[in-house]
Amino acid sequence: MVKRIKIGVTALSFHRTTTSLITNVLKTMGFEVEQVFSPHQENFEKLKTGEVDMLSSAWLPSSHGIYKSNVEEVMPLIELGLHYEPYALWGVPDYVPEEVVSEVMDLLKPEVVDKMIPKIQGINPGAGITRFSIKMMEEYGLSKAGYAFYTGSEDDCFSAFESAVANKEWVIVPLWKPQFLHYRYDIRELKEPKGLLGVVDRAVLLLRDDRKNLFTQEQLNTLDSLRFSNDIIAELDYKVCREGKSRDEVTHEWLVTQGVISLN
Repeated sequence: MVKRIKIGVTALSFHRTTTSLITNVLKTMGFEVEQVFSPHQENFEKLKTGEVDMLSSAWLPSSHGIYKSNVEEVMPLIELGLHYEPYALWGVPDYVPEEVVSEVMDLLKPEVVDKMIPKIQGINPGAGITRFSIKMMEEYGLSKAGYAFYTGSEDDCFSAFESAVANKEWVIVPLWKPQFLHYRYDIRELKEPKGLLGVVDRAVLLLRDDRKNLFTQEQLNTLDSLRFSNDIIAELDYKVCREGKSRDEVTHEWLVTQGVISLN
């Protein structure tokens, strides 16, 4: 009898890549895996209602802790593994002189305001980096200085950055690690002394407690033993998003190379 499981996936490229790693491992356990793609908050709502059995990857405690707490009002969750250690950041291309722009407050300098693209292009409204960035706009008085933050798609954010870099323009990118742009570009993180970007999170696999009986204890131990990293996810995701390689083939090859799963 084939075992079936639904895994919630936040619809961003690096979440898809991480989930592909998990999916390949689940398939070796004999599962038929259905991936359900949703925005951040909706993803957790589906976990709460039981529409999905598990979710990859939750950023705890900063970015997704509030959503996890909402789910646990009705269903305990089991945390498995440590996929990577993500965190939010604001960055600029490395050709922007560090002696001129090294922290967020430097964005208010008249000479920086004159050179920096005023549009700060973010991603969707439910993302932690979006919530944090909106707060930063207020706390640092960036809107009054002429900057504007916009939500949009993942591609809106990345394309705006890559277009600016191609023209050697000064640009601010609200980003995070892991993200494939870091594999291709040198992006300098701006110091943010007010702590508005949260802390370094733990990215984990969440499993509804009432679905743990789908697994043996050995299988749960295997899922809990999975360890990737920011750099690994960024590199694998770059191969998919910018080199056009198959996501499942890239992740399967990495898992085999690392001895996590066998070739067969």
